[in-house]
Amino acid sequence: MSISDYLGIDLEYMIWGLAGAVVLLFLLLIINMCMIGKLKKRYKKFMGDTDAKSLEEKIDERLEQLKDLVESHYTNKTKIEKLENQMHVTFQKIGLVKYDAFNEMGGKLSFSLALLNEKDDGFVINAMHSREGCYTYIKEIIAGKSVIVLASEEKEALDMALNYK
Repeated sequence: MSISDYLGIDLEYMIWGLAGAVVLLFLLLIINMCMIGKLKKRYKKFMGDTDAKSLEEKIDERLEQLKDLVESHYTNKTKIEKLENQMHVTFQKIGLVKYDAFNEMGGKLSFSLALLNEKDDGFVINAMHSREGCYTYIKEIIAGKSVIVLASEEKEALDMALNYK
């Protein structure tokens, strides 16, 4: 009794089946070799002219740079927050009016200067120049208003500061 009789399959069909399996395995082998070739090319491109140890050094160097970037980011963030907090009290709005305080003087040597912060708090400085000297006055501004009556030039400077962009 032969194997073909035992299995109940004709020997010719068995040979053709095994030949088909061999061809299929051969095709899979060729496809596998192509994929390995592509993988080797990508590996060589990735590695460049370096070995694994120098690649590890490059990765360590990049990680150190990343660590430095994170540290500088937090430092910059802290500084920016500090500047933003200080911006609320700095003078951001300005108004300046030059004028002749006295008719006999020319050249518009007198001026009114308004300096206001974000909340429209600040002051108006008025400097009047005459032949005898220069007189300087300051008036406090709270929420865009003065407790003391403002001269027309001071009022104009304050309006300029309040509308400052």
